[in-house]
Amino acid sequence: MDDLPSLIRAERIALIEVLETLEPQEWSTQSLCGAWTVQGVAAHLAWAPVAPVGETLAGLAKAGFRLNKASADMAVRAAERGPEAILAQLRANAAANAKPRGVPEIAALVDAVIHALDIRLPLGKPRPVPVEAFHPVADFSTKARWPMTVSVGGSARKRLAGVQLVAEGYDWSYGQGPEVRAAGDAVLRILNGRRVEREELTGPGADQLHAQVSP
Repeated sequence: MDDLPSLIRAERIALIEVLETLEPQEWSTQSLCGAWTVQGVAAHLAWAPVAPVGETLAGLAKAGFRLNKASADMAVRAAERGPEAILAQLRANAAANAKPRGVPEIAALVDAVIHALDIRLPLGKPRPVPVEAFHPVADFSTKARWPMTVSVGGSARKRLAGVQLVAEGYDWSYGQGPEVRAAGDAVLRILNGRRVEREELTGPGADQLHAQVSP
């Protein structure tokens, strides 16, 4: 994908523009990403792409090599640097197209898009995911295998077993079985282990899918 760096930069800048408008109390809003606050998610996006390998390995070891715990612990520490430092690093990442070592470039786009949803929706600041970003993120999410699936609670393919998920307005679908239709952001949340409400789903397979993806 020749335009992948441009897509990553555009999604990062779009989130930065939202974060720059936040009031102090909004940074402590609970995000859609586990126990992380908006500030914790933003801090993860800021420092994960530039964290030294030694620091990352040390964090994994301290967390007993549990990836999600290590990521959460490092995000909490990074969040303590405060919003201004977080924003400065996010701007630097966007300018340099920084990404964590050892992961495919598409993973940086997935992080930018999914974590933006984690932040935007609880804040009541939604933004439709651009079609050009939606398709590669959705496709990667359905193809990802361990260990890339650890942070999203397992394989999206297993969550979609027995149904066909259709993203309304995106000319995208995945799976076989009774159809389930949802908005693009809800589809991406399903694929990446985030919560969706039953009323966000329509179609004959909606009850089945909601039961499969509910905590």
